[in-house]
Amino acid sequence: MSQKDVALFPIPRCVSFPGTTFPLHVFEPRYRAMVKHCIETGTYMAVCHTQKEVRPAKSNQSREEALNSNQATYKPYDVFSAGPCELREELEDGRMLIHVHLKQRYHALAEQQTLPFSIFSCEEFPDRSLSEEELVEAGQLKEKILNRLLAITVSAPNVQELLKSSEWQEKDPVDFSFELFGLLQLNPEILQQILESDSCIERMQTALSILNQSRQG
Repeated sequence: MSQKDVALFPIPRCVSFPGTTFPLHVFEPRYRAMVKHCIETGTYMAVCHTQKEVRPAKSNQSREEALNSNQATYKPYDVFSAGPCELREELEDGRMLIHVHLKQRYHALAEQQTLPFSIFSCEEFPDRSLSEEELVEAGQLKEKILNRLLAITVSAPNVQELLKSSEWQEKDPVDFSFELFGLLQLNPEILQQILESDSCIERMQTALSILNQSRQG
């Protein structure tokens, strides 16, 4: 399996899924440098949940101090989503508004660079192949989840419009099994476990179980 260098942006409680776009407000010097590096070199950027805090940020910082010093340092999880980043706007004080277009999951193998920001050598983390029977099951699970989501979002017309759109109705079950979690507010530890699953059936079974529990509650 081919390897790829990925720059890591660890953010506590942020689990990102492939097929989604993650907006970020970047103000730390190291991450502003990372954005420039990724754009100039085409390096993918990962937005990843964190296992623990390694070094806390200084307390009681002024706005100017926060803009000119790095904040807390975290140990990231080894599996994350990554893709190219797009600079949407650079403000006068140096802050950046970016979009990270997450294309694929990756598994971190070894850290290639630590300072001023982390770059890891990674390999793609694909799903396992599905049999013909499993493909049928995946399609059935997708339909059940769509119907359940439509049933519980009747008071949210924007979500209803999205779910009824041809884009979502025709979405591939694998893509659907990732992107649907952008609609659900779940504990980040659960989301990380879902991200690390190598089966769209497992991911959709988890989602359906959660949705059914919400109905019973």
